[in-house]
Amino acid sequence: MESRPHVALIGMMGSGKSTVGFWLARSEGLRFVDLDAAIEEYQGRSISEIFGAEGEDRFRDLEQEVLAQCLESSEPLVVSCGGGIVLRPDNRALLRDRAWVCWLRATMETLGQRVRAGENRPLLGDDPVDNLAKISAARSGLYTEAANEIVDVDGLEAEQVAEQIRRVRPRPVSAR
Repeated sequence: MESRPHVALIGMMGSGKSTVGFWLARSEGLRFVDLDAAIEEYQGRSISEIFGAEGEDRFRDLEQEVLAQCLESSEPLVVSCGGGIVLRPDNRALLRDRAWVCWLRATMETLGQRVRAGENRPLLGDDPVDNLAKISAARSGLYTEAANEIVDVDGLEAEQVAEQIRRVRPRPVSAR
């Protein structure tokens, strides 16, 4: 575990990665990084603007670059990854090698309620619920492949999910 000091949260949009990550980092005394926010800061524009101007492939390149930068940090981090981080095999390998990965899994009912009308969600288009279901079905196996642990988030507050993660995640061995 010494080589994997980071905690990475993966899962569908609306699963609570950013909020849970904030609470987990706060309770663990670690720095929190929201990968999408880090990409926006790095680029000086929103995810929607990146998608609109340069397309999904360019966004995925940026996502991979910023993920690698985060996971190279010697400071242990809690990283909330974008929902599509698992689409690239290199990202899944990097996550497995450098982080303890937790999939925040939610039912379609929960995701639909949380995502609402696809606001600022470029992949959801004109039919958010149908597109969300298709995306979820396509990514489920990839989340399973990348995750060290799965935490079901339905009906739980972010602080409760963070506490569940704290209970199940291994602690890095500290040098003496």
